[in-house]
Amino acid sequence: MKLFPKEIDFFEIFDRAALNVTKAATLLVALMENFDNIEQRAKEIYETEQEGDILTHEIMKKLNKTFITPIDREDLHALASSLDDVVDLIWASVDRLSVFKLKEPTKEVIVMSKDLLMTAEVIQKAVKMLKEKNYSYVQEYCIEINRLENRIDRAFRDALGSLFDNIKDPILIIKWKEIYEHLEDASDKCEDVANVMESIVLKYA
Repeated sequence: MKLFPKEIDFFEIFDRAALNVTKAATLLVALMENFDNIEQRAKEIYETEQEGDILTHEIMKKLNKTFITPIDREDLHALASSLDDVVDLIWASVDRLSVFKLKEPTKEVIVMSKDLLMTAEVIQKAVKMLKEKNYSYVQEYCIEINRLENRIDRAFRDALGSLFDNIKDPILIIKWKEIYEHLEDASDKCEDVANVMESIVLKYA
């Protein structure tokens, strides 16, 4: 029996989880820009959602087996959950798109998707800096995540306005509104990721 078990590298798993968020957002943009092979593209995003669940489960399992963690357990739990939530909501938006059988994208959904991808890429950088304990960079990236979240909020409001101004079919309005809401919620979860990382920085910087 080892008296001092090998320390678990939680941040290696978080690196993979953050990469998975970026992958989901990349696939989302590709779907919205091309709007073809919807079922196949949706399947690929569903697979990233499943991978996110596996990574989250891996983190929780290791948390239960570890006495000493590099940062507080509640922070590890919150970071894992928030990253997973982003991918869940990206998948939810695509699932609705598939179910509703929409024929073409709106320019607003493309804008929101691209901004969400930019946010995911910043999250990936921030998680890497968190692993390296480069806390000043983490704070800068968190500020950028918050700025992008505000931009997506504005895009969401503009998208709703455009829906009601330009689309006469109330059913189509309802469909797109639900998709926009999932993307806006995904952006909110990105902000949650930033808030957790900022909390970690305040404790350990």
